[in-house]
Amino acid sequence: MSEAKNTFLSFLKRNAVGLAVAALLGGYVVVSGMNRSCGACAMATDFIGLSQPPEKAVQSARPAPAWTAWNPAGESTSSSEFEGDVMILAFWATWCPPCRREVPGFIELQETYGERGLQVVGLSVDQKGPGVVESYAREAGINYPVLMADEAIVEAFGGVRSIPTTFIIDREGRIASKHIGYQSKEAFEREIKALL
Repeated sequence: MSEAKNTFLSFLKRNAVGLAVAALLGGYVVVSGMNRSCGACAMATDFIGLSQPPEKAVQSARPAPAWTAWNPAGESTSSSEFEGDVMILAFWATWCPPCRREVPGFIELQETYGERGLQVVGLSVDQKGPGVVESYAREAGINYPVLMADEAIVEAFGGVRSIPTTFIIDREGRIASKHIGYQSKEAFEREIKALL
């Protein structure tokens, strides 16, 4: 046996318990994050891009709560301004990689389907304030309203435990589905086309 192989086997023997515990813990984090049973685990799996597949989105059809939020400039917008539109309502943050991955798709969807009655709305849960959100929205070329989510809005939607969390709202103002974790533009497109 080579010296390197002996060293490696010796390392494995000395650290077998620690490595087994690390493997079990890693498996727990992935499984719990994927099935959303652990909020911190869900954030970890969202961060690395693992998420719930679109076909497992929670189907709801309950009325969406009314809300009012403010953009980074301090101007208010309310849900009543979008009555009759199909809405993609995304809870997100600038520091969240899966959230940022969804933004280009939302921009394209707004461009393509805006005239047909689609309205994308981003509700930021950033804690560093509106300046960070405004700067990111400008740099990313976001073409839809980006508003600051407060605790009341988060609670009205059932308490958002991980981001991105996205609600699809139909023309009658009902929650058609809820997606937790990153979803592709194509997944959202399939849903909204059926509602437009």
